[in-house]
Amino acid sequence: MAKYPHSLRRGRKRPAGRQPRHTGDQRVAVIGLGRFGSSLANELMRRGWDVLGIDTDARLVQKYSDGLTHSAVADCTDPEVLHQLGVHDFTSAVVGIGTDIEASILVSSNLLDAEVPNIWAKAISRQHGQILERLGIHHVVLPEHEMGERVAHLVTGRMLDFIEFDDDYALVKTVAPDVATGLSLGRSQVRSRYGVTVVGIKRPGEDFTYATADTIVEKGDVIVVTGKTRAVESFADLS
Repeated sequence: MAKYPHSLRRGRKRPAGRQPRHTGDQRVAVIGLGRFGSSLANELMRRGWDVLGIDTDARLVQKYSDGLTHSAVADCTDPEVLHQLGVHDFTSAVVGIGTDIEASILVSSNLLDAEVPNIWAKAISRQHGQILERLGIHHVVLPEHEMGERVAHLVTGRMLDFIEFDDDYALVKTVAPDVATGLSLGRSQVRSRYGVTVVGIKRPGEDFTYATADTIVEKGDVIVVTGKTRAVESFADLS
């Protein structure tokens, strides 16, 4: 695999007056500035983090350099390059490399060898993800697969949004079904009857607010529900 020389660029500084939203070390290295990596890096910058963006493609680095704290043209499959860039001193790193599975695995392995405490890596398939997990990567992300599952729920169900977490647990935004309207949540016994918990509610023209046992759900309200995936799916189908 070809090695690339690296050069470091300084991008924008955090705007004056912006308060960090995360305590502790707010530096992250994002390796791979394709659609996933660049979007992630820009969002982290917006949230007040210092981002070192790295890619072997000089055009991508040039494109995003002004929006990042630092950027570098570098091949991080070479562990010495990672060391020269100081990535071993970071507490967080993201491998956003897309189609080059070999590079993804090598960079991930180098980050593990450098003992970076928190490593996220993008996988383009379940097999790729399994390899990264076996390496010991702390967080493996399959964005295309996860988005596909999410959209499938929106297309085939009555949900306005769907997010699934580990351990078969999900959060759903849906229009309140008739079985939950006209009574307080405590009296409607949604939790005991359907195995879900209503945690938020939004009435037309109003903002979302927390839901309590005394909250009365009205027809047309949008609610946020949590629970086991099957339970929230079944509850949303009642809408």
